[in-house]
Amino acid sequence: MHVLVVHNRYASAQPSGENKVVDQEVELLRASGHRVGVFERRSDDIAALSLPAKAAVPLLVPWNPGVRKELAARLRAERPDVVHVHNVFPLLSPAVLAACADAGVPAVATLHNYTQVCPPGTLQRDGRPCAACVGPAVPLPAVRHGCYRGSRLATVPLAVGLAVNRRRWWSGVERFFCISAAQRDTLVRSGMPPERLVVKHNFVPEPDVRREGPGEHLLHLGRLAETKGVRLLMAAWDELAAGGGVGVPLVVAGAGPLEREVRAWAAGRDDVRYAGLYDPAQCRRAVARAVAVVAPSTWRETFGLVVAEAMAAGVPAVAAGHGAFVELVEDGVTGLLHRPGEAASLAACIRRITAGPRNQEMGRAARRRYERGFSPAVGLERLVEGYRSAIADRTERVGDSR
Repeated sequence: MHVLVVHNRYASAQPSGENKVVDQEVELLRASGHRVGVFERRSDDIAALSLPAKAAVPLLVPWNPGVRKELAARLRAERPDVVHVHNVFPLLSPAVLAACADAGVPAVATLHNYTQVCPPGTLQRDGRPCAACVGPAVPLPAVRHGCYRGSRLATVPLAVGLAVNRRRWWSGVERFFCISAAQRDTLVRSGMPPERLVVKHNFVPEPDVRREGPGEHLLHLGRLAETKGVRLLMAAWDELAAGGGVGVPLVVAGAGPLEREVRAWAAGRDDVRYAGLYDPAQCRRAVARAVAVVAPSTWRETFGLVVAEAMAAGVPAVAAGHGAFVELVEDGVTGLLHRPGEAASLAACIRRITAGPRNQEMGRAARRRYERGFSPAVGLERLVEGYRSAIADRTERVGDSR
């Protein structure tokens, strides 16, 4: 099969699970004998633009005619079987869908978040669930509250893009890959066409190292942001420390807006270590040495890559009991689920998973769950199946219209 992957890469200054997923899928397809091309833009390149070009970037977020022309020409020249769209913000725009239509190539799209119904893609505001923009033709509440980066001005291009391109997305994409059933349910309730939404979990490559023994630390790995539950974790850990601790230290690895706060909180403590930003090999080793991975996100995660990576290494997780975590973590079997947003519940789960004799049993169950649902073999099967269904549906639809 000939696939063209379309993706706007996120800035490299902070780790991006989405970039990782795209790269791993490309590698998986190529290793399996498929021909894969990549059409991409990089957010890192914005810094090198001239001042007028930088000023023009927000104007191109809703629609970039240059991208439409360039991609359509490439599609006509290469004639791929299918185009797989990932992120299009800020340099690609939904013009990529018009290019696919121009060239007569079917498109599929992976939905890594909720940008189809919410300008910043989180369905959250001020740390609480929010659906104010779901449904309305123009998502004015997001602009009024400055939901993207706390800025009304920065939110406007996203809101305009959502308003003018919503129907284009819903009619121009043959298959939307939702990365969890929880995400699909939310999007169906938000009005997206259910017949085009299928669940295709992200896969995780087989790790080069797996846990042996009980582990030596608790691990929080990811972006240091409010939505990832970092402050909630700090509060829960302080509660545990006041009661004498749990016998193993907490390692916090990552970067993000709360980095300075986390660094100050960890300074001078024996029970906490802030490790900074790990490279991929360091991430794998840290996971394999963990008693458990802690994922206390306050927003409803669409997947939770770090939990699947822990499963691959035979490590259980403590995760918030909402969003995709509910289908990834079987409470009491492959890990523990805490009540979302409650530090006391998180602390209790951490205490339980470190003190109980069932930790290693949970780790083995987590590994079995990975093999059934998140291995490369399973990922490849579902990916190719989605492509073939999209191609068949477009062929049938084009035939019916003649």
